[in-house]
Amino acid sequence: MTVLGLHHVGFTVPDMDEAVAFFTEMFGAVTIMECGAVDVDDDFMRTRLGVPQGCRISDQRVLQVGRGGSLEVFEYTGVNDPRPIKHNGEVGAMHIAFEVDDAFEVAGRLKANGVDVLEGPTLIKGGPMDQLVWMYLRAPWGQYLEIVSSNGPLGYEADGGPKLWTPSVGH
Repeated sequence: MTVLGLHHVGFTVPDMDEAVAFFTEMFGAVTIMECGAVDVDDDFMRTRLGVPQGCRISDQRVLQVGRGGSLEVFEYTGVNDPRPIKHNGEVGAMHIAFEVDDAFEVAGRLKANGVDVLEGPTLIKGGPMDQLVWMYLRAPWGQYLEIVSSNGPLGYEADGGPKLWTPSVGH
């Protein structure tokens, strides 16, 4: 078996149009596919997607943001118990990180557009992530996102071992 790489990250949003507008306006996303509603029965939804009876995909789209894997975005109907987004300390919590050319500049633009930005950006000095600049933010629906940039090779790269794939380097 050969794993070729990360294909996409899929996640659910409460309002597809709001999500697409956010990713398009803040990160330059391009809509690659608009799949619309998925017309299948409860058994299909339960056995293939693990969702309870009555849940349906009302909209599905695939977005491309720069280079790298795609974002597969879903909006569901029939969810009777909507739960809040997990914070980063909870099992199953996740975030999506976007590499940008200048995290400080992008942070300023996000803040100017009213995006819920957590403290930062932060430049890491020392250790394996030396020279990484990072900052967390929240999408309008509460999902955690991150922007990262670097001021040169990261600290771990000094030992000559395997390198992280990044959109800026492409390997």
